[in-house]
Amino acid sequence: MKILITGVAGFIGYHLAKELSERNLDVLGLDNLNDYYDTSLKSDRLKMLEAYKNFNFIKADISDKDQIAEVFKNFEPEKVVNLAAQPGVRYSLVNPFAYLNSNLIGFLNIIELCKDFKIKGLIYASSSSIYGGNKKTPFDVNDKANIPLSLYGATKRSNELIAHSYSHTYGIHTTGLRFFTVYGPWYRPDMGMYIFTKKIIEGKPISVFNNGNMNRDFTYIDDIVDGTISAIEKNYKYEVFNLGNSKSENLMDMIKIIELEIGKKAKIKFKPLQDGDMVSTFANINHTMEKISFKPKTDIKDGIPKLISWYKEYYNV
Repeated sequence: MKILITGVAGFIGYHLAKELSERNLDVLGLDNLNDYYDTSLKSDRLKMLEAYKNFNFIKADISDKDQIAEVFKNFEPEKVVNLAAQPGVRYSLVNPFAYLNSNLIGFLNIIELCKDFKIKGLIYASSSSIYGGNKKTPFDVNDKANIPLSLYGATKRSNELIAHSYSHTYGIHTTGLRFFTVYGPWYRPDMGMYIFTKKIIEGKPISVFNNGNMNRDFTYIDDIVDGTISAIEKNYKYEVFNLGNSKSENLMDMIKIIELEIGKKAKIKFKPLQDGDMVSTFANINHTMEKISFKPKTDIKDGIPKLISWYKEYYNV
């Protein structure tokens, strides 16, 4: 099978491309290598992937339809995994147009090309952020998701609605994956668990928002990759799945695990809740387990040490 992965130099894109390459699939990765965070980390991920003979990379931006159309024409993918997006809740307060270009125009370009080139299946990244101000937990895929708290969440919910319309109108097979706080080796430097690890090691204070009264459904990267590959294989006509660990962990408990693993106490500065942040995320994965046999295996007590071990090795701590 020939699979096109956008956002391949990103955290999830790298791990997915690595696993699919190891399974001897023909993988073409796209990424615009923007400087939202340290580009050397993206370059090092790509170096790891380029060791596989069945992996190839093209630098391209999904917001440029003509450029992406050439890729579809030359590579002729059977399925497309769209992970390219402008991530981050807080950055959307600073640079909203980055979300318009990548998450809306870019996504529309991808799904239009999937229609034009008769792609067998489009699997795309959504987010737990789409649940926004929903009060009922755990979050269920059948819950209404029409009160996003951030522009990022709004763009991801828009992707799901666009996908539904294209599946209905053109018969395109689309599967949206609502990722819940993914973490692990080769992590994004803008994420809380990475920031806490770095600052605790360096003896610098960490900012903990909402006075620590926050909960997240932390999901280990290997479980996310397993769920994504299962979704690629099943290739339903139209589906949306929660990919979470189905456990809502308190932020302070997560910090304690980091402290124990590093052997150092955190210097904590408690701050109020930031604009756009959700207080709690918690995935109901019953539908996901039933339809794509998704069974997360890694708890944060096992996953966080793997992240910290990678961090120490990569940064030569």
